[in-house]
Amino acid sequence: MSLPATGAATLAPRRSSRFVAWVRAWRAGLVPFDEVAEEIAGDEEHLVADAPGTWTDVPLGQALPSLAKLSPDEIRLVLPAPGDPRGLPGPGDFTGAALLAGEAVVAGPLGLIPQVRTHTSGSGMTWETVLWRVYPLPADAPKASPFSPGAAEAEAELAAALAESTAALTRLDVAQWRPELAGALAALRRPDGTTDLPPGFDPRARRLFARAAVLDRVLALAGESAPGGAINNYEAQQRDAALRPLTTACRQALVAACNAPLRP
Repeated sequence: MSLPATGAATLAPRRSSRFVAWVRAWRAGLVPFDEVAEEIAGDEEHLVADAPGTWTDVPLGQALPSLAKLSPDEIRLVLPAPGDPRGLPGPGDFTGAALLAGEAVVAGPLGLIPQVRTHTSGSGMTWETVLWRVYPLPADAPKASPFSPGAAEAEAELAAALAESTAALTRLDVAQWRPELAGALAALRRPDGTTDLPPGFDPRARRLFARAAVLDRVLALAGESAPGGAINNYEAQQRDAALRPLTTACRQALVAACNAPLRP
C-alpha cells in the first residue's frame, strides 16, 4: 500500500510553489514565457482575478505579463501558518487570506493566493478550477524575508525533524490507522533524485524540493481524520504533537528550495 501513497504525494506539490519556481525561472531568462503558464497549471484550469489591467477573470497566461518587470529575487514563496506569519508583509487583506490559505506568492507590489473552486454540471459531474486572486501589497512591504533559512539549513532541519517524527509516529502505531503512511515515510529516507523544479536551481534545492514536496502531501494525509474513527481524541492530539515540528520544517524546506538563488 505504500507505493500509491508515495506516488500520489509526488503528483501535486503546492500550487504556490510551482508558481514561484517557474515564474522565477522565466524572469531569470532560463525558461521561455510560453511554457510558464502550462507548467504551473498542469492538467488544471488556472484563472486569475483582479490582475492589473483586467476587468474580469482571465487565463493565467494572460495575467503573467503583469510580472514581466520583476527580477527573480522579487518573487518568493510564503507558507504561513497560525502563529508563524514569516514572509508576510504585515496586517491586511493579503496577510489574512494567506494565513487562511496556508500558501501565497509575493511578487513585487502584488500578492497572489490560489483558491480551488469546485463546479457541478447539470448532469452531476464535478470538476475544479484554480483561481489566483491578486492583492496589492502595501508600499512599505518587505521585499525579502529576513527569516527564511537557506537550503542547507532547511535540509538539515528537515532531516532531523523527519527522524524524530517518524520515531514518534512508530511509537503511536501509525500503521494501525494509516497503513499507507509507513511506506511513504520510509520512501522519504531514500529520495530518487527526481525534481519538479525548472532549470536554474542547484542540486541541493532540487533534492530539498523533491523530498519536501512528497512529505507535504504525506503530512496532509496524516493530519486528516482516520477512516472509521481509528483513533480517539487523545491519540489525535499525540499525532498532531508528533507531526508539528515536521510540518514546520517541511514548510520552511519548500520555501528555502523555491526561493533559492538561481544559476544559469
